[in-house]
Amino acid sequence: MRTYKNNELRMNHIGQTVTLVGWVAKVRNLGGLLFLDLRDRYGITQLTCKPENPIHSLAETLRNEYVIQVTGIVVERESKNPNMETGDIEVEIKQLNLLSEANTPPIIIADKTDALEDFRMKYRYLDLRRPMMQKNLMLRHQITRAVRNYFDALDFIEIETPVFGKSTPEGAREYIVPSRVHPGEFYVLPQSPQVYKQLLMVAGFEKYYQIVKCFRDEDLRADRQMEFTQIDLEMSFVDEEDIYKTIEGMMKKIFKDALGLDLVTPFKRISFDDSMELYGTDKPDLRFDLPLTNLSAFAKDVEFIVFQEALNEGGIVKGLKIPHAATHYSRKQIDAWTEDIKKFKARGLAWLKYDGITLTGSIVKYLSEDQKASLMQLFALEKDDMVVICAGKKTIVNPSLSYVRNFVGRDLGLIDESRYEILWIVNWPSFEYNEELGRYLAAHHPFTSPKDDSKDLILTAPEKCYSKCYDIVMNGYELGSGSIRIHDQKLQADMFRAIGLSEDNIKRKFGFFVDALKFGTPPHGGIALGLDRLAMILTHSSSIRDVIAFPKSANAIDLMTEAPSPLDPKLLADLKIKVDQ
Repeated sequence: MRTYKNNELRMNHIGQTVTLVGWVAKVRNLGGLLFLDLRDRYGITQLTCKPENPIHSLAETLRNEYVIQVTGIVVERESKNPNMETGDIEVEIKQLNLLSEANTPPIIIADKTDALEDFRMKYRYLDLRRPMMQKNLMLRHQITRAVRNYFDALDFIEIETPVFGKSTPEGAREYIVPSRVHPGEFYVLPQSPQVYKQLLMVAGFEKYYQIVKCFRDEDLRADRQMEFTQIDLEMSFVDEEDIYKTIEGMMKKIFKDALGLDLVTPFKRISFDDSMELYGTDKPDLRFDLPLTNLSAFAKDVEFIVFQEALNEGGIVKGLKIPHAATHYSRKQIDAWTEDIKKFKARGLAWLKYDGITLTGSIVKYLSEDQKASLMQLFALEKDDMVVICAGKKTIVNPSLSYVRNFVGRDLGLIDESRYEILWIVNWPSFEYNEELGRYLAAHHPFTSPKDDSKDLILTAPEKCYSKCYDIVMNGYELGSGSIRIHDQKLQADMFRAIGLSEDNIKRKFGFFVDALKFGTPPHGGIALGLDRLAMILTHSSSIRDVIAFPKSANAIDLMTEAPSPLDPKLLADLKIKVDQ
């Protein structure tokens, strides 16, 4: 139905008769002379129709989003538009075929729209016509194409794993699927293909990958969806270095093919402990500096009850220096931070400002002259610098100051949005203690191998046990997580016991997997990267929903199809399910 797409015509096409199709993006009537912008997913072409043209009366009826086919002659524009790829030419319409009329769309179909996100979700098929959204999804396609080409060249095999599986412990809540054939029994949708991909290594495939849907019933946010897509892989006879090399090569391929950028490798590596100490998070944004400073040794001599209570309870005191911001941030902003970090259970923030002569702030009255001098030296304070300080448990102080660090990084313009800072977080603790359950849980999952010097600590000193685990982080987002797996059946049994699983639980939940380990399991490891999150970062989108064709809203609703929705009582009866209202 067309001879050219709407981004193809240039000066060398002048004089040619061409046929184009698409949606009417804009109509302008200048005293009878009609100008129309015709849009398809490739771009925009300007059309013209003069008053004496026999089809002028039909052209006057066209409105935004009408679908048309036109045949015309390519001519040079009198007034060129350097902001359009086709801005040097226009097409004089000779024939016009109206393919489909359109009601006035409820949202503006352009890169900039004033529609609220929920309204965009309701009319997603219209929102997806916006050039920005189409570019996002096309870049996502380029990412997946690069991934497949890369792994194919490395002799990986793409294998699909089941969507209906068995419930496993730990991790996020699972989505359950009732069985009609087996009333009262349920499948679950996979949080990841973890067990299946390890079984593929037992089966001898050695190199597996998959671009796979995963499901987690957890609270949504800007970078999280209930159903999401992973770039998932597993390899046999490898160690951590093999995983790093493989993923860094994949990222180089993606950046080159999708963005035309040459990515520098190897990526920086930071231990988990150092990352928490310096940045208060396991996913630091290294596009700007601002490390945290541990003040615990200094604070033990400060007669400030908040500091003393924190230290006496085994907590810490840490501070963040914010350069050249003392006059920028008022007490009102500090109070706002204090309110924001209550979600981490923080009691508050102490603060200090330096005007080049005097140190002022909420705790200055508790500091001796020597302590003031010591503090100024610790932070290398200069005129107009300020410091915020938090005291309490590590699990409270670190996320609180990390939140403030990220806030000021954005607010003060310290982040170069054109940069991509990628790093590995390595040497993770094997376990984390859950106070509510009163026991240790696997920090990642129970199939993660401890480091060689930690194997004997799993049951005797789990708090000292570190694992062969690694996260890849980009621009402050966790992009992927993986580990070298346990391939020894005795070590796997110890791991299950360490997280409190009884023999009955192990057999009931992982019996098939434990059995598989008995038949010759190769050393193996892998990783899974979030495709949606990667696309979000590379398109500079503020929400993961902008790189997913049909996402759920912030409260897990498909506003377009109105899912979830009640089921027909007959369907529930077939499943032997009764809904308690």
